[in-house]
Amino acid sequence: MNIFYEESGQFKVAAIVQKNDATYQVDTQHGKRTKVKANNVFAEFDGDMAAFLENAQAQAADIDTDLLWEVCGEEEFTAEAIAEEYYGHAPTKTELAATLIALYAAPMYFYKKAKGVFKAAPEETLKQALAAIERKKQQDAQIDAWAEALKRGEMPSEIAADLKTILHAPDKQSLTYKAFTKAADALKTSAYELAKKTGGITSIPQYLQDGFEIKYFPKGTGFPDLPLPEMPDLPKADVTAFSIDDESTTEVDDALSLTNLGNGTKRVGIHIAAPSLAVKPGDKMEKNIMERLSTVYFPGGKITMLPENWIAAFSLDAGAYRPAVSIYFDVDSEFNVGAPTCKIEAVNIAENLRIQAIEPHFNAETGLDEAGEMMFAHHQDLIWLHQFAVALQKARGKYEPDRAPQYDYSIELDEEGKVSVVRRERGSPIDMLVSEMMILANSTWAQMLHDNDLPGLFRVQPAGKVRMSTKSEPHIGMGVQHYGWFTSPLRRAADEVIDTSAMSVHDLTRRIRDIVAGEKRPLQVTVESFGFKHGLPLDADHVVDVRFLKNPYWVDELRHLTGKDQAVADYVLSQPGARDFALGYADLLAPMLAGYLAELKPFVTIAVGCTGGKHRSVACSEAIAARLREHGHSVRVMHRDIGRE
Repeated sequence: MNIFYEESGQFKVAAIVQKNDATYQVDTQHGKRTKVKANNVFAEFDGDMAAFLENAQAQAADIDTDLLWEVCGEEEFTAEAIAEEYYGHAPTKTELAATLIALYAAPMYFYKKAKGVFKAAPEETLKQALAAIERKKQQDAQIDAWAEALKRGEMPSEIAADLKTILHAPDKQSLTYKAFTKAADALKTSAYELAKKTGGITSIPQYLQDGFEIKYFPKGTGFPDLPLPEMPDLPKADVTAFSIDDESTTEVDDALSLTNLGNGTKRVGIHIAAPSLAVKPGDKMEKNIMERLSTVYFPGGKITMLPENWIAAFSLDAGAYRPAVSIYFDVDSEFNVGAPTCKIEAVNIAENLRIQAIEPHFNAETGLDEAGEMMFAHHQDLIWLHQFAVALQKARGKYEPDRAPQYDYSIELDEEGKVSVVRRERGSPIDMLVSEMMILANSTWAQMLHDNDLPGLFRVQPAGKVRMSTKSEPHIGMGVQHYGWFTSPLRRAADEVIDTSAMSVHDLTRRIRDIVAGEKRPLQVTVESFGFKHGLPLDADHVVDVRFLKNPYWVDELRHLTGKDQAVADYVLSQPGARDFALGYADLLAPMLAGYLAELKPFVTIAVGCTGGKHRSVACSEAIAARLREHGHSVRVMHRDIGRE
């Protein structure tokens, strides 16, 4: 005599050696002697054990699960009763065994209530479970399809759209990330190499730039649609100006003019672009500037502070009158400098001189004096301005004609991404000319602020290192009493003046944070569900343990769902005290969360844990998050361990 029994969810057969009321002593198919609880035995039978089990499994495979579910009804039923209903006659032991195997193999359809006793899953719950399985199958199929394409060296459009995020700030639950990592693991290669192989990235510089952009420009480097405002109606200056810049410069911030007044006196004009004339307090352009604060430069490119149409309108490009803030100095034949005159005006820009074209004809070897042929526009003006620059440098005590050469190095990329290091001598005549004019303008304006007891953004060095300050102090490195930053308005923003005299370090930090954000930064609350068996979230500020609630895992009809499904949420939160606990916990936290902002901590994570992170913690996290939103907080919800077993 043999038995058909269940052990740890598997059906087995064995030969009876000895039997009593509670247990069977049996020999298994493999000759092992063991004990089987009588409660786990479903049938005794004669004949070949292996053939019996094989026939039962074959018949079970032929059972129509949907039909079996349909004939079950809504009440609990025994395996024997449903077998008789399904087959239309009292089942044989093989048919009973087949029915049991089929019932156990479909836990979404049939919930085990007791030995040999089952209950059909409610129709709506079954639909949800089947939909979830189908969705998972479709997702797995999509992941596999993308992974196979990547392994062939192809880049699916969906992967391409998410590639920056996949490489630099991955959402490990996203399908695109799973497909990409699956392909990389299969090829035993790095994410970078796979992206390169499939054409997603073409070079290390691009890879590094993408990482920079995803971190500092998560919304992209493009600009919102910001049409040009009406240009200010400014008086026209009676001078003709020219700029001096590197040939790659597209944001021309400054220009110079030189007017002969007679009797050896010259009028030097320093003209600075004035985009701020079109920026109104609180408008979209100001917000954009506050977010960026400066142009970002890198080898082979840049991310500008202003959109291209604004740069084109306010850059001091040749061929038009451009809005400018001008400062004029009358300089006599002995290079004595008169009192400054400041104007806001439209300046005619006649030339954009490029250093690379000027320098071969304007250096110590080729000569700087008035002798010789004029090799470029405004050559004569530059000769005089260089003489003036030398005089200014001497007046500051910084003239060092015999100083050993110093060099700047820049990194350049050609069209093929080849890297080259370019050396350029610092302190060349053209460099000195331009820098002295800018120092003259910046130091003069800084002195005007100081003399009128007005705060500003001053660059100071009374001793030691250079630092920024809202109060002027000497700059010993430059040899001036006052110095500010006023000459790069297209590339750098001085967005706010802060008087720190009565501020603590923390007050200053809060002020700077608020300014840089453009507005008060809201507190970002994250409510994250997790399973204790998978470990605590390392970034949690608060941890909530909801394992005191009854676990839906032990309810057959809920096991395969999650806390995001309404049936599970209802089961969890309808338990005595559960909803009151979740809402009360949120109410307790709500008034204290604002304190995190006050302490310069704009992110708070609340971790809600249960055993597996699938049912109770998920349902409670959603309830806590909803309540915190009612209190006016910005809340996102993450479910770390959904999908993990």
